[in-house]
Amino acid sequence: MQNSLFDQQAIALADADLTFVADFLPHKQANALFEQLQRSLAWRQDSIRIYGKEVNIPRLQAWYGDPGANYRYSGLQMTPMPWTEALLQVKAACETQTQTRFNAVLANYYRDGSDSMGWHADDEPELGNEPVIASVSLGQSRNMDFKRRTGNEKYRLVLNHGSLLIMAGTTQQYWQHALPKSRRPMDARINLTFRWIYPQK
Repeated sequence: MQNSLFDQQAIALADADLTFVADFLPHKQANALFEQLQRSLAWRQDSIRIYGKEVNIPRLQAWYGDPGANYRYSGLQMTPMPWTEALLQVKAACETQTQTRFNAVLANYYRDGSDSMGWHADDEPELGNEPVIASVSLGQSRNMDFKRRTGNEKYRLVLNHGSLLIMAGTTQQYWQHALPKSRRPMDARINLTFRWIYPQK
């Protein structure tokens, strides 16, 4: 895994701190990492409670990190599995690029275009007030949509194979994001979102 800084592009959205690195991982390296994670991570389909009903999350996911980096969202309690060597290598590269430490990663596996992630902000108490989240994309390119919590402002970004999106500052306070479904035929995609989890009392 390379461990040097890459050219990055700042995305101009008011009250957001978004940085995009399109070529964070070389194509050959990204291919090998995708195949390794696809077969080696402990993927599972969790369910969450929405309006009092248990519904399956429309994707597979896995939670890895340091001991005690527990995470809770939508009523789902996630206890980290021990880091794999591959995840640690990606984490180190993300830490170099962002100059930020991470102690956990949420891995999402989108099997095809019908898998998605709905509108949300990463604003759980465990993440702190202005979290830095490093999001690495592998496999099928997918759209990521942003919408301002107030008003009608929207933005769409294509997350390509081997790219890195950094969300920081007040992004989660003022914006929500989603990965919409697609009716077009889609191959699989893996997304790794590294973050720092603060212990809760």
